[in-house]
Amino acid sequence: MKERINGTETYFGKDLLRNSIVTPSLLASILNVKYVNSSALHRIEQKFQRNGVNISRQTMSNRIVKCSQMYFTLFVERMKQELLSLHVAQFDETPTQVIADIDHPNSKCYMWVHRSGEFYTRHPIVIYEYQKGRDHQKPLDFYKDYKGILVTDSLQQYHLVDKKLADVTNANCWAHARRDFADAVKAADKKDPSSVRQSVAYQALQKIAEFYNADTGLKGLSSKERFQKRQELIKPMVEEFFAWVKQQASDCTVPPISKTGHGLNFVINQEKYLRVFLEDGDVPIDNSASERTIRTFCLGKKNWMFHNTAKGASASAMVYSISETAKLNNLRPYYYFKYILTELPKLCDERGNIDPTKLDYLMPWSDSLPDECRKPRRS
Repeated sequence: MKERINGTETYFGKDLLRNSIVTPSLLASILNVKYVNSSALHRIEQKFQRNGVNISRQTMSNRIVKCSQMYFTLFVERMKQELLSLHVAQFDETPTQVIADIDHPNSKCYMWVHRSGEFYTRHPIVIYEYQKGRDHQKPLDFYKDYKGILVTDSLQQYHLVDKKLADVTNANCWAHARRDFADAVKAADKKDPSSVRQSVAYQALQKIAEFYNADTGLKGLSSKERFQKRQELIKPMVEEFFAWVKQQASDCTVPPISKTGHGLNFVINQEKYLRVFLEDGDVPIDNSASERTIRTFCLGKKNWMFHNTAKGASASAMVYSISETAKLNNLRPYYYFKYILTELPKLCDERGNIDPTKLDYLMPWSDSLPDECRKPRRS
């Protein structure tokens, strides 16, 4: 396969897709614009047309799906193996619309994101996964062989994973624990600020903020040092907080059906899971890292609105897995896509199969990646 770039023909060892003119640089450009820059395929089609290139959005979509099936499935599976070897993982999900994969107008499909623990910075990993629903069987299937701690929000299906998998511990998110209190304060009458400051919700937020701020100051420490400091500084605050919350609930000064009442009951019911971060220096205090990771997808779906098919949604999940992991590993997604799309066809045998043991040199954390794939260091 050959491609003309700036007047120079560049040759590749094998065609990326048989009987197709698509090249690694062309497909990398499409992937970068759609999945990194969050542009819809019809806008990319229009941009091509303005430059005298006729590539339809359907053709681009077909190429993305085909390359995902041929190359990215195995690639992302290798990334998943690495993720499941880590002691701490985090995950979250967001609804998405897939036209051909809904049973009735009100049914929802979901894009799940699984990532390495926030403190695991040596080579962070992100795995996107398309699923038709979000019942407990979805994470149960993904983590069936996992041994470690999963940081999530407080949905009951996540707790079922903890109960059904003997080697899994569920840690809850303190950012979710404070939401009802924050909503109560927002809804309070701002004409009487002294009354707001005396409210149970406001006091709860202040107490949570104290150990949140203390934990933020520990982010630069090692796991062992962070654990020791949490035991010394933060655990007494958390102990005092739960005692205070239980006292407020028992005094019945707050209506149970109010936002503050919901917040108190939530914290009491989730105490076991909210305490987990105190016992392991690798566990973050909240699941905000997962929410940040899924933000790119949420921005993208505002622009392209929906997927037509489950195959398209699954292909997008694989591309997002690679692009988001590349970004976290300080890579430039376009150049990284171009590189792996050049290399992966070379690894195919006569039947088009790839030996997964030969993929490590292509992983986003590989030391052997070309310099052009890496973001320049600031001087």
